[in-house]
Amino acid sequence: MQYQVTRNGQTYGPYTLEDLQRYVASGHILPSDLARTEEQTEWVPVAQILGMAAAPITDSAGVPAAPTAYAPGAGAAFENPPNLHWALELLLGFFTLGLFVVVWNLVLAAWAKRIEPISQALMYYIIATVLIVLNFGGSFGTFVAMAHHHQPHQNVVGGLIGIASWVVRLIARFVLRETLLQHYNGAEPIGLRLSAVMTFFFGGIYFQYKLNEINQIKQGFRYRSAVL
Repeated sequence: MQYQVTRNGQTYGPYTLEDLQRYVASGHILPSDLARTEEQTEWVPVAQILGMAAAPITDSAGVPAAPTAYAPGAGAAFENPPNLHWALELLLGFFTLGLFVVVWNLVLAAWAKRIEPISQALMYYIIATVLIVLNFGGSFGTFVAMAHHHQPHQNVVGGLIGIASWVVRLIARFVLRETLLQHYNGAEPIGLRLSAVMTFFFGGIYFQYKLNEINQIKQGFRYRSAVL
């Protein structure tokens, strides 16, 4: 049986009963959230659904099945996002001429790959990083020529690499955006919203700002689960 879950006007799912038990145990769905099946007309608390499901279940031979462990707040089912403050990322990026931001994007993409194994964001960020390094090498050669008062030669290949790195970096940003939206509106129904405009202009710094908010939300879930 499949269940829809609603919170603050947003609907998530569908989830199986096992999904509900797992997400309530991890704190990603609250017992006070409302849920229903397609056959039901009224929403009922998730706790009520799980309470009814706690009745003894028998297998095909009529033997009672082993009960499913249920421990609210037992821990997160998914790895928490990297929790570096977005302002610190911006500051470190400024002092390293953008190098730290490039590295941190790889960290975010690697983490996204662990929570959503089908994500291709890491692959695109690796390609973009390689192109950035190649483009930096060409730019460094031009800088050395100018420092020795030599006329630098036009480097068409370097220009193409620079354009390619910019394009691939944009693709990587939007692939990571799609990964985050899929995960935090599906497996972990937090109701994440990501602006395409902010993604275009700020990329990883914008993502980190949103991930800091997600960490705060998850911490609040764990606190409430511990109190219940």
